[in-house]
Amino acid sequence: MEQTEMNGKGNELFPVFFRLDKLRIVVIGGGAVGTEKVGAILKSSPAAAIHVVAPEISAEIIAWSKQYPAVKVFHKAYDPHDLTGADLVIAATCIHVLNMQVQIDAKQKNILINVADTPELCDFYLSSVVQKGDLKIAISTNGKSPTFAKRMREVLEEALPDSIDAILQQLNQIRNKLKGDFEYKVQKMNEITKAMKDEKPE
Repeated sequence: MEQTEMNGKGNELFPVFFRLDKLRIVVIGGGAVGTEKVGAILKSSPAAAIHVVAPEISAEIIAWSKQYPAVKVFHKAYDPHDLTGADLVIAATCIHVLNMQVQIDAKQKNILINVADTPELCDFYLSSVVQKGDLKIAISTNGKSPTFAKRMREVLEEALPDSIDAILQQLNQIRNKLKGDFEYKVQKMNEITKAMKDEKPE
């Protein structure tokens, strides 16, 4: 392990991809911020189970709740019991004190939470995402600049050809046809995909 890694410098976040169709997300807040968060989740995971709690909920979220059966809306003021059974929580109101209270309640229940625009209170961040079919790349700036992450996403979306998903599907077919144990399959797939790394642009 390199010395810089041992010193813990740079972005120490550990990237993971959640199966949101198997988890329940509670979003507190149904205004502009809540709409942004719910929209970002659904764009990446249309089958995500989301409960949105707020006295007023945007027309966009209402429309999504009709389009996506796993999205439920609750027109009510926040109560700590709203977090019961949640796997992930997003505090997305425009009221800082309320967001902080949701964070306190979530921590007491040992639930991971994201607090909008308050990185120091977050257990996880919502990344900018590049998607080409089954290929998905998450971008993080460690909470430093969401705008930069957005621009980097645009660069990668333009740089990666749409045909890359077809390549991914072909590699999956090859992998499924290989005979032998796991180690052999890894070795063969490494040999096949090595050309992608070694290929130099003209």
